Amino acid sequence: MPEPARVRGMFGSIARRYDLMNTLMTGGMHHRWRRLGLEAARLKPGDAALDVCCGTGDFSFLLFEAVGPLGSVTGVDFSRRMLEVAREKARRRGRPVDFRWGDATSLGFSDGTFDAVTVGFGVRNIPDIGRAFAEMARVVRPGGRVVCLEITRPSQKPFEQFYGIWFDRLVPALGRVISRDGSAYSYLPSSVRRFPPAPELADIMRAAGLADVSYRLLAGSIIAIHWGSVPE
Repeated sequence: MPEPARVRGMFGSIARRYDLMNTLMTGGMHHRWRRLGLEAARLKPGDAALDVCCGTGDFSFLLFEAVGPLGSVTGVDFSRRMLEVAREKARRRGRPVDFRWGDATSLGFSDGTFDAVTVGFGVRNIPDIGRAFAEMARVVRPGGRVVCLEITRPSQKPFEQFYGIWFDRLVPALGRVISRDGSAYSYLPSSVRRFPPAPELADIMRAAGLADVSYRLLAGSIIAIHWGSVPE
């Protein structure tokens, strides 16, 4: 697993082109996947939500749509440049999301602070995934949910070849053209290969203290949404 400082620097270098790259890499489907993640969080108006590894804030803004002006959304990330972009977007959109620097394995919040926690396309960059999920579970109230949206290795045969060509060859080439940082998007396929497949990730979430853990595979099993509840 790469050292956190290197990964932080890498994401900082692509922060300004991150949203464009996400749209190009997924054909715009990442917006739909986040909405499905939002549905899994089961947030209501007035709730408090936390978005871990929030990046430039797209998942955080969806959470705000769900909780409304009477609720609250906090976004945490370890890249200050990503947070700068997220704050600029929040000002333009008039969305009072509280974006702050933080470590996913040591969240600076009291137990049971939030009604739900989400993490979208970020947990594979955390060195200790189990500790991160334990922290997410800790800061969610009993009965609340932890939701993870992430790229995963395809389990359906027809998509394995596409996955190899797209992630191993085309995405790094696209990254060199758009973000001028091919190394960042060469890191993407390697990070996914190291990441546990969907059934193993579900076991990690259970070991972290979450109950009723389930998952759903999307896009030909290349994307996985996992969710679990904090025991009552």
